[in-house]
Parts: sequence; structure tokens; C-alpha cells
Amino acid sequence: MGQKAIETFRACTPLFQALADPYRQDIIVLLAEKEPLTVNQITEHLTLSRPAVSHHLKILRDQELVSLEQKGTQRFYSLELDQATDLLKQLVNTIENHCE
Repeated sequence: MGQKAIETFRACTPLFQALADPYRQDIIVLLAEKEPLTVNQITEHLTLSRPAVSHHLKILRDQELVSLEQKGTQRFYSLELDQATDLLKQLVNTIENHCE
């Protein structure tokens, strides 16, 4: 396997770590169904505290899986999957081309 393949795998590691958590998976699915939502609205649908939801949203934002929009005093979260999807497509392409 070449250096490019290894680099592609390594680039995906933080994304996989962010997606591995069941609570973050729940947040992603919730946003897919009902976006945009505030932290309070997300908290109403989960068994987590508001600070815990905020923590998970920060991790998802750091990996650019969700975006944040300020409207007045409200902060709304939405899915932002384009970059993650592109990275995963690169990984699949790398595997198909280099790991036969």
C-alpha cells in the first residue's frame, strides 16, 4: 500500500472517531430528520444533559459534520456532510485502487 493510501486512512481517523459515538450518531440522525435545531431542541429528544449535547456538537463541528447559524439569540445546528462524504469517497476509491 502506498503512502497516499496511508495518508487517506489517517485523514479519516478523526472522522471515524467522531462517528463512532452512539450519542453523536443519534444527533446526526435527529438533525437529518428535523434540522435545523437548537441545543435545547436536540436535548429534548435525547437522554443527555444540555452540557453533554453541547460537548458532542462541538466534536461534530470540529469534524465539520454540523454547522452553526446564529439567528438573534438562538444558535441553530444543521448537518454539513459534504466534506465528510468527499473524504469517505476518497477512502473508498483508495481502497478500490490500492488494496486488491
